[in-house]
Amino acid sequence: MGVKRRLQSGGTLLGFLAQILTILSTATNYWIHYPGGHSGLWQECNGGICSNIPCQTMLAVVGACMVLAACSAVVGLVMGLRILCHEGDSRGQTMSGTFFLCGLLLLIALTGYTVKNAWKNDVFFSWSYFSGWLALPFSILAGFCFLLADMIVQSTDAISGFPVCL
Repeated sequence: MGVKRRLQSGGTLLGFLAQILTILSTATNYWIHYPGGHSGLWQECNGGICSNIPCQTMLAVVGACMVLAACSAVVGLVMGLRILCHEGDSRGQTMSGTFFLCGLLLLIALTGYTVKNAWKNDVFFSWSYFSGWLALPFSILAGFCFLLADMIVQSTDAISGFPVCL
C-alpha cells in the first residue's frame, strides 16, 4: 500500500473517530455537571428528572453548529469511503474541505459553550463536552491526511510526462 493510500485510509479512520465523537457529544446530556444535576445542549437533569432546556440563543447556535459538524463528518466519511473504494476517483480537496469545515464548526460551537459557562460557580465541564473537543483534532488531522494525499496525486500527475534521466 502506497503513501497516498495510507493517508487516505488514515484520514478515513480519523474522520470516523471524529464523526463518532461529534455525534456522541451532540446527543448526550453531560456537557456540564453541577451539584444535583447535569446539563447538555438539549436537556437539563436535576435530581434524576430531565426536562427540555428553554430556548437560549447561545445554546441554539451551539446546537446548530454541533449538528452541522456531525452532518459534515458524515458526508466526509461517506466521501472518504468512496475514495477508498474507487481508486481513480480522487476528491481530496473536497474531502479536506469537508473535514476542515467540521473542525471549524466544532471550534465555534465549543468556544461559544465555553464562553457561556466558564464563569459559572460550581459548574464543571463533563465528558460530553470533552468528547467534542477530542473530535476537533481528529477532524482537522483527517482533513490534512486527505489534503496531503491529494497533493501526492497532483504531483505524480504533474511529473508523469517528464522523461527521467539517470
